[in-house]
Amino acid sequence: MSDYAKGLEGVTAAETQMSYIDGTAGILEYVGIPIGELGSHSTFEETVFLLWNNRLPTRAELDGFTKDLRARYRLPDGFIDRIRACPQDAQPMHVLRTLVSALALYDKNPNANDVPSAREKGLNILGCTPAIVAAFDRHRRGLDPVAPDSSLSFAENFLYMLNGTKPTPTMARAFDICMILHADHGLNNSTFTARVVISTLSDVYSALTAAIGSLRGPLHGGANEEVMVMLNEIPSVDAAEKYVMDKLERKELIMGFGHRVYKAKDPRASHLQVLAKQLATDTGNQALFEKSNKIEQIMHRERAAKGIYPNVDFYSATTYHCIGLKLDLFTPMFAMSRLAGWTGHIIEQLSDNRLFRPKAKYVGPHNAPYVPIDQRG
Repeated sequence: MSDYAKGLEGVTAAETQMSYIDGTAGILEYVGIPIGELGSHSTFEETVFLLWNNRLPTRAELDGFTKDLRARYRLPDGFIDRIRACPQDAQPMHVLRTLVSALALYDKNPNANDVPSAREKGLNILGCTPAIVAAFDRHRRGLDPVAPDSSLSFAENFLYMLNGTKPTPTMARAFDICMILHADHGLNNSTFTARVVISTLSDVYSALTAAIGSLRGPLHGGANEEVMVMLNEIPSVDAAEKYVMDKLERKELIMGFGHRVYKAKDPRASHLQVLAKQLATDTGNQALFEKSNKIEQIMHRERAAKGIYPNVDFYSATTYHCIGLKLDLFTPMFAMSRLAGWTGHIIEQLSDNRLFRPKAKYVGPHNAPYVPIDQRG
């Protein structure tokens, strides 16, 4: 066996009780519970408790956890001024990364990194991140922020702060399901980033800020935005065949397809497909869903034999669009949800910490001469 795996592919670098993935069979479980069961029956708040405690809560525990989370919806005093100071044309993921880091400035003990402190800080950040995203979006639209409503669920409250009106139960539940499906996914790049940073015994703010930076990349969380760009480039369902085949002929990627782990259809994509179809019907976006469905049919014909199937980003684009989210808010939505998983992994790492320190395989020259500067070409 080689001692070098490019991109750490296939390397097991940590133990976790949070997510189980069988990429061949297309299985994802949170603490042993199939993701479809959670998407059908759970809530985001309950899912966060599950990931952080490795078990489902009792009714009293869930009520207490939910109340605690809602008490943290409000931003620190004066923080809105930081949001207003952001350029209105700034990218939301840059704003989110910057302002999550800035939350450390309002913490009287930001460097505490024991497990209880990590839980506390993670809950604080999770609770107020929706207010950051919503307030910035309203700021760039020239609107005042909407104060959070602690009587609302995590999903309801975000949509309320974003739009200024309370969402319908259907929209709130759809967004809640999206949050559940994106909450954790093993040792993906951003989660690995969070664990690497906290393994140095840095602080939770630094670890989560770094994870957000990782998620922004188009090969990770940013792919859902690229899916929507692709769908907008295709004028009709009938045009999808030529569009996809031309891209494949040029050996270009079809965004939202393929996954480093899954060689079957991503189970999250299956759940989102059903959700996207219903939302598209409810909101008059049937053509958008039909384009998505047609692309999947073409890709199944052309690439299923190679193990390339829809991933979580493919149908999340249609789902987010139907919920009414702007394109550049898609990845911040991913980050809001994945804060649950990142924090859970930080807790796991701190519970049994060992500094990550892999080696690099040197492929450069040896014993090279030092050439004086006046003798160099």
